[in-house]
Amino acid sequence: MLHTHVTAAEKRRAFRAGLASGTIQRFPGAFTPLSTRLVQEKGFEGVYISGAVMANELGLPDIGLTTLTEVAQRGAQISRTTDLPTLIDGDTGFGEPMNVARTVQLLEDAGVSGVHLEDQVNPKRCGHLDGKDVVDEKTAVNRIRAAVQARRDPGFVIMARTDIRGVEGLTAALDRAKALVDAGADAIFAEAMADLGEFEAMRAAVDVPILANMTEFGKSDLFTVQQLQDVGVNMVIFPVSLQRIAMGAIERALDALSTEGSLASQVPEMQTRARLYDLVDYAAYGAFDADVFTFDLENNRS
Repeated sequence: MLHTHVTAAEKRRAFRAGLASGTIQRFPGAFTPLSTRLVQEKGFEGVYISGAVMANELGLPDIGLTTLTEVAQRGAQISRTTDLPTLIDGDTGFGEPMNVARTVQLLEDAGVSGVHLEDQVNPKRCGHLDGKDVVDEKTAVNRIRAAVQARRDPGFVIMARTDIRGVEGLTAALDRAKALVDAGADAIFAEAMADLGEFEAMRAAVDVPILANMTEFGKSDLFTVQQLQDVGVNMVIFPVSLQRIAMGAIERALDALSTEGSLASQVPEMQTRARLYDLVDYAAYGAFDADVFTFDLENNRS
């Protein structure tokens, strides 16, 4: 009821343990706080909070228009609803080293388990689009050093994302990843790897956990979880998938409403009231305060 009873420190320890476990950690992207309940119930290891999703929810493109306040608030809303670790997209840290330091501390306060910070220039763009540009190595390294220095909870995971593969190639990505690890990064998110061999090369290049981004319509093929684990990937995210699925369903329903004048044909595809009440734990609220009921819950579970 209300918030998770698992503390932020406990979730951060679980995140680190998962990354070190030898079993790949699967983090679907939550596009609402409620969707985290399904991610947890279905047995996944954690929840990803995508910057693209947060921007898209606001009707904005993923080009760095969201603010730190908006991101921290959404991170807190999602993290409070789940017992699972959460990894949040911190974009470029919302500025240079002092801004990066503040970003880390606000996200710690929000209760997320870790953040990834990238080496793109602003305005940034989706990591699987062409025309990206990245900062020089010194700037990228200073962002990570600032994040590590600002961290107060040693359990909070600071992950470095590099987008240089799509700009300068694989060798540059391997070199950049090594420099970011030397700067203190706990893990590496190498964006837009072309194939499994490139993930394998990244695994060989660094001695920290690595992340794979399995976003649809991107530069990477949609490898299976097992394929990624077999080449040494420690964590995989599916950042925008649930939002895409939900928006596709919404569009189909609106088309049906427009053409049929009713949503009767869509009802079989809808989540039932009973299922929704299970996810929001309605019964627990009733047990806590019987006055919240104005109806018989058992007779309204269709």
